[in-house]
Amino acid sequence: MNRELIVNATQKGVSIALLENKELVELYNEESGKQFTVGDIYLGRVTKLVAGLNAAFVDVGYEKDAFLHYTDLGPKIRTAMKVAQTAIAGNLTDPLLTNLQFEKEILKTGKMPEVLDKRQPILVQVLKEPISTKGPRLTSEIAIPGRYLILMPFGNSVGISKKVSSNEERKRLQILIESIKPKNFGIVVRTVAQNKSVAEIDADLKSLLEKWKQIQINLKGANAPQKIYGELKKTNTIMRDLLNDTFNKIVVNDSALKDELEEYVKKIAPNKQDIVSYYSGSAPVFDHAGITKQIKSLFGKTVTMPGGSYLVIEHTEALHVIDINSGHKVGTRSDQETTALKVNMDAAKEIARQMRLRDLGGIIVLDFIDMKNPEHKKDLAQYMKEQMANDRAKHTILPLSKFGLMQITRERTRPEMNIVTQEVCPTCEGTGKVEATILLVDDIKQKLFDLTAKHKDISLITHPYVEAYIKKGFPSLRMKWSSELKRYFNPIPVSSNHDYHLTEFHFLNSAGEELGDIEKGNRF
Repeated sequence: MNRELIVNATQKGVSIALLENKELVELYNEESGKQFTVGDIYLGRVTKLVAGLNAAFVDVGYEKDAFLHYTDLGPKIRTAMKVAQTAIAGNLTDPLLTNLQFEKEILKTGKMPEVLDKRQPILVQVLKEPISTKGPRLTSEIAIPGRYLILMPFGNSVGISKKVSSNEERKRLQILIESIKPKNFGIVVRTVAQNKSVAEIDADLKSLLEKWKQIQINLKGANAPQKIYGELKKTNTIMRDLLNDTFNKIVVNDSALKDELEEYVKKIAPNKQDIVSYYSGSAPVFDHAGITKQIKSLFGKTVTMPGGSYLVIEHTEALHVIDINSGHKVGTRSDQETTALKVNMDAAKEIARQMRLRDLGGIIVLDFIDMKNPEHKKDLAQYMKEQMANDRAKHTILPLSKFGLMQITRERTRPEMNIVTQEVCPTCEGTGKVEATILLVDDIKQKLFDLTAKHKDISLITHPYVEAYIKKGFPSLRMKWSSELKRYFNPIPVSSNHDYHLTEFHFLNSAGEELGDIEKGNRF
């Protein structure tokens, strides 16, 4: 798979687009000066203990107190608090915990007031960024992620990613980590550690231990609420998590950021240093890479798929609902089942992409086109699992119900990506909205081809600017469309620029009667 990372740096922040085979699959926006990123470590102060929730609210400097549940304290919380208090007082002489004496573990069924007191300082890590009206979600089980490993102080276990499927490789990694792991530290081996050498993994472990030492140094004299350790910038975080042999191009429009990324790539993958390039063109880098158009077409309420079928994505307070429609792909009664399976398969692929792109979280309900064949239902469920295999968010997929519904739960750690794809209407000056102009020609073409299949003589009436655009160049869009349709096509401009607004167009038949919007197609 061909993976590209396009980085657009502006005064407001950095936007990062991940492309797989030229298709946009993930999009991140990092605002300048943004706080409370997942992975950041804070010295917080307990402000409230809520017995009914068995949780505490912690002041970490955000406008709303962060949430810490009892189950996120971790069994070694008493030991962690002792070490943190020693570090704050400046008396920590053993940052690598070699001679640490552990305190008694807390009970799984215990209560928050048994462990924490109001106004007590506590070392916590951001588990989820602030979303909507909620403050950050916290954990006291500190985890420091690296390229190949995740370091977890106050533990001794070794875990290996489930995506490492080879038993021989799992055994090799287990033996390797056991041989280099320091005492009183747990280790989680990431998927990208597969087939990596001892030297590479050992270097990553040493880097993580240095970060842990720095956290202890930063704790000295700290007063809650205070940030103790900041995660990498979003660009470096994405590269740390995604960079592999198929990640072969990074384009950035900021020279300073390019140097920073080159240095990071050189550190973690010296043989891929030349994949970073600087973009200096006059057009915005997202426009040059075709990302702007993809954003406009992918973030609307309706998402069109190849072949005319489309998705309708609705959001409620409790869940997300995605409706699959066949569009004009109706077919005959005899092949409706085959058509339904094909549309559903196309939809499953696009839905997996949409969930990653928008970072949809919680409960997601998919209303697929009804299918009678049980084998087709099994095939669809399996195909959905395959399409979501590259999704790094934890998720669970349930089989299709008898009503043709599929339920998915997906973890979300950052606010949902929500981009307005409509633009202010140039005619009504903001009192209404029209679909994005960047998609106008695509919309005209789709409707033209659909209507041509039903009507012999069709005329397109449009704004003179649009008519000129369709006719310009060689070969022009008019020539290309005429060739594909195997019939002559000629757009007709209205007599005055003021008769139509820029994005307005109509199709007429040979009698001069207007042909309405394309029927959206029947459900099976």
